[in-house]
Amino acid sequence: MLASAAVRTTAFHSAIQPAIRPTAKPLRGASPAAGKSTDAAGAHLSETMRLMGATMSFARNSEIFGEDEPADYLYKVVNGCVRTYRILSDGRRQITGFYLPGEVFGLAFGADHTESAEAIADSKVVVLKRRALDAVADRDAAITRELFALTGRELRRVQDRILLLIESAQERVVGFLLEMAERLAAERTYELPMSRQDIADYLGLTIETVSRTLTALEGAAAIEVGGSRRIVLRNRAALAAMVN
Repeated sequence: MLASAAVRTTAFHSAIQPAIRPTAKPLRGASPAAGKSTDAAGAHLSETMRLMGATMSFARNSEIFGEDEPADYLYKVVNGCVRTYRILSDGRRQITGFYLPGEVFGLAFGADHTESAEAIADSKVVVLKRRALDAVADRDAAITRELFALTGRELRRVQDRILLLIESAQERVVGFLLEMAERLAAERTYELPMSRQDIADYLGLTIETVSRTLTALEGAAAIEVGGSRRIVLRNRAALAAMVN
């Protein structure tokens, strides 16, 4: 872990240093691009990361940062998908979040990361040193507001995960499908970027329970499942009623 962390840190420094532009100007009146995740970073933060950060490629299942490593950087998914996770004392993996194109991750509330991050598929990620972003935020109120909003979303996700513990398996799966449709800006049909094992580890269920629940929802004509990842929401109203 320490050796891989040192290699990543060296790579980050080498990639980011030439890309830093301290005089980057904030956007005025910009709006997020159509079709992007509804949970994407704000326009000012996205543009600042694009101008000042460096884009790095991560192969499928490769580690982006590790638990207990210094939280010196902020990250934004350009393409692909990223999962954050912890390994519990009994060896089980608990996935704490999924991040889609346009979304920012790695926002730690202390000096070190409390979880690890991996690329689910071959992914490109913008990496920006936190110190450089903090310096811009000191001069740009819009960046500060968007960082506060990002912090608020991360705290809500933590709260949502706590609420999962009192929900049934069906409520967890249906809530996840509806959340993904919203974040992917999908009206009816979408492809899940993560595996069923990932979903199970995120929802605190077994892969068998996730599969049985999807089959039951399909039998009830609420969804249609194509292959292992294609989802068609056939009856949104019925799905919404299951989680309300």
